[in-house]
Amino acid sequence: MNPPDYFQVRFTYRQERKRIWAVLTEYLADLFIPPTSVVLDAGAGYCDFINQLKARERHALDTSPIIQKYAAPSVVTHVGSCVKMADLTDNYFDIVFSSNLLEHLSRVESIETLNEIYRILKDRGQLILIQPNFRICYKTYFDDYTHIQIFTDRSLSSLIESIGFHLKYCAPKFLPLSFDSKFPKSSWLLKLYLFLPFKPFAGQMLLVAKKKL
Repeated sequence: MNPPDYFQVRFTYRQERKRIWAVLTEYLADLFIPPTSVVLDAGAGYCDFINQLKARERHALDTSPIIQKYAAPSVVTHVGSCVKMADLTDNYFDIVFSSNLLEHLSRVESIETLNEIYRILKDRGQLILIQPNFRICYKTYFDDYTHIQIFTDRSLSSLIESIGFHLKYCAPKFLPLSFDSKFPKSSWLLKLYLFLPFKPFAGQMLLVAKKKL
């Protein structure tokens, strides 16, 4: 898991990140997340996604208590590990979303996390993952010292299917690798970028999978 200083060293708070996530959240919601959904953001961090999502019920999970400071008043916070989500009920969530989480876990922890997500999702519930794609961004992947393991769009697709999910959608190139990279910083540029048929500077992938009956 991330060392205690991660939020100070690699993932400091930035107000402008909220603008970027407003666009991303709207894009993902339009495609995959009905407003009647019960949603969990696993590894929520500063809660930039879950705070701006329109949903019937919103939850944020992170090992850091920082989520209690940044979560919106109507977001239910859970301080704890994604590996063991004992306080979360079976078959409860319509959507589990996670961005840049699994690469910080060991292989065993990743499998346990995906099994826990499968457990708490309703039948036909969806898992939405944004992850660095090592196949594309291998030169800078380990510039983040907290990256423990690698995933490509192919390996992650196989892993989530091995858990019992049905892969619905996979975009090997979705976003640039990090906020510090050549990331479109304005809202209108990001909106344009998301709908481009090609993705310059992309290093992250988007996968959407459904829990099988």
